[in-house]
Amino acid sequence: MTDLSLAAPAKLNLFLHITGRRSDGYHELQTLFQLIDYADQLHFTARRDGEIVLHTAFAGVAHEDNLIVRAARLLQRRAGDVPGADIRIDKRLPMGGGIGGGSSNAATTLIGLNRLWQLGLKRGELMQLATPLGADIPVFIGGQTAWAEGIGERLTPIETPRLWYLILAPKCHVSTATIFSHKDLTRDTRPIKVAAFSQGGGQNDCEPLVRALYPEVDNALIWLRNFSPHARMSGTGACVFAPFDSESEAHNALAQAPPELPGFVAKGISHSPLFDLGSD
Repeated sequence: MTDLSLAAPAKLNLFLHITGRRSDGYHELQTLFQLIDYADQLHFTARRDGEIVLHTAFAGVAHEDNLIVRAARLLQRRAGDVPGADIRIDKRLPMGGGIGGGSSNAATTLIGLNRLWQLGLKRGELMQLATPLGADIPVFIGGQTAWAEGIGERLTPIETPRLWYLILAPKCHVSTATIFSHKDLTRDTRPIKVAAFSQGGGQNDCEPLVRALYPEVDNALIWLRNFSPHARMSGTGACVFAPFDSESEAHNALAQAPPELPGFVAKGISHSPLFDLGSD
């Protein structure tokens, strides 16, 4: 049997604007997906019986509901007669954190099984296949830090300053569905250009609502802004982050974090380890 191990890196939303809502319920948005060098690790082994078996349990998530399994089955249906797979994961990224753990796992599963099963699907085909599973899965398949529009699927690779990030994970789980369906979510922010963001524009439209609903997130941002005025929330939370010019500055701040705010330091990257594995 063939074995394959691949990283599933996290992302940060350097800003997140909700610019409208479509008739199908999806939200139009603008964001900048910043990839970072902190990742889960997924391990794939081919089976002979066609079964998809995820051997790592996730609390509160049924096997068939896990994005890893859903992505694998989607690819299996697309390809037809292919082997199954045993999948294991070394989990580092917090669940419900707004840094793309589940979406990145799904993207890595699609890329990994495409190689393991020798399907030869192109990167664009995998992106198109993945979009119904989650709007931020394509950026992980693309493997590049990118400016995103539409529902998050229209991606433009972008170079960002080489910064270090302190990411804190408040001990709460924020439901993306709850935030995007909430009546108080801002949905009419005017779109901006890349130049406006580069000059300090942009905010996270989900942040005020999440801070009001989850005091743990509010407290984390208050604490982190003692070290950086640029601290903000990623995605729909709960993770918050701040940029630093050096690794030592970020670690110095992390060393002072209270026990209820676990976290990690990561470097912003322009390409993830998956970039060279997908074919255009």
